Amino acid sequence: MRTLLLITAVVFLFLTANAYAQEADSIAGKWLTEKKDSAVEIYKCADKYCGKIVWLSEPKNEDGTDKVDDKNPDESKKNQKIIGLNIVWDFIHKGGKKWGDGKIYDPENGKTYSCKMKLEDDGKLNLRGYVGVSLFGRTTVWTRK
Repeated sequence: MRTLLLITAVVFLFLTANAYAQEADSIAGKWLTEKKDSAVEIYKCADKYCGKIVWLSEPKNEDGTDKVDDKNPDESKKNQKIIGLNIVWDFIHKGGKKWGDGKIYDPENGKTYSCKMKLEDDGKLNLRGYVGVSLFGRTTVWTRK
């Protein structure tokens, strides 16, 4: 009887952990940003979640050169190509459909914000970037690509 209870407990823990991991990974994949001018691929990086720009509707400047991160306050990063640029990092799954403790970088203004994410029931991903407390922030909505 004890063996049966032990086996049942181990199976239950395995199934629960597997379901939690699948839930946490549900944000992985490609997302179209709110303006629909870029796509970000979110992926697992170690035990957290990160994301990089993988597509731009206009990847080149008028002179034919690749768009670069020219608004970055770090001079050494101003020549990084936008495609391939990591713009979300350090997200931790908080349970349910929520991730937090992350950062989001806006290449349009060169600023980095604290950020949290929530996957809505309709499949859209809400990202709330903020400074200090999330009350004083802005939400953008991404759709799965």
